[in-house]
Amino acid sequence: MKTQDSSERFIPLTPIASDGPVLFIDSHASLVDLHACASERLRTTLDYLNLMACTTLRDSSEKDISTVTNTARLLLQDVRDVLAAIEIRAFHV
Repeated sequence: MKTQDSSERFIPLTPIASDGPVLFIDSHASLVDLHACASERLRTTLDYLNLMACTTLRDSSEKDISTVTNTARLLLQDVRDVLAAIEIRAFHV
């Protein structure tokens, strides 16, 4: 029986605030679950950005705008990483 090395099974999410990966994607998760994970993050990011687009930034500071952009960037990077895992499985890239 062939066993897959854990370094092949678990794909690291792109590290943003650390020197190395901390969070990983299970490449053996079902495509339905991987898609649900990416979809939830994408929907959440879009809802968040829509909310922020309707907000008056008149009273906000630079730190507030940085927080908004970093939140969206983090969620979108997760989506990108999960979609890459789906592509590997679905298209054997």
